[in-house]
Amino acid sequence: MLMRTDPFRELDRLAQQLMGPGTWSKPSAMPMDAYREGDEYVVAFDLPGVSAEAIDIDVERNMLTVKAERRPTAKADDVTMELSERPLGVFSRQIVLADTLDTQHIQAGYDAGVLTLRIPIAERAKPRKISIGVGSGPKEISG
Repeated sequence: MLMRTDPFRELDRLAQQLMGPGTWSKPSAMPMDAYREGDEYVVAFDLPGVSAEAIDIDVERNMLTVKAERRPTAKADDVTMELSERPLGVFSRQIVLADTLDTQHIQAGYDAGVLTLRIPIAERAKPRKISIGVGSGPKEISG
């Protein structure tokens, strides 16, 4: 069995702990996948533990912005935190969308901590066949 290791994972976790949680002025990045599925472009963001009401999606021209905030859970007075590795704070990601995408018809779904955006490919960007007209031969154009 192969295991993928990331030598910088612990360094990233330590840096995030030292710098503190993301804020609205300096948000942390969120992991994402992007792929084409048929006539749609799909972007999936990992946001475990974030409620749907804490997610903000904006599109301005061809700039897609996703912001989310994970707040600490309320704890009783007698709870002592032993280990806390789940990041809290604000997460954000901006993506420049191609002009070939139809930003007027983006659909968003949120399930099991994954925000999925489906962006249709614009009609003008879809492949199409061009018919060739058969004529009597080359014609001279005079001006």
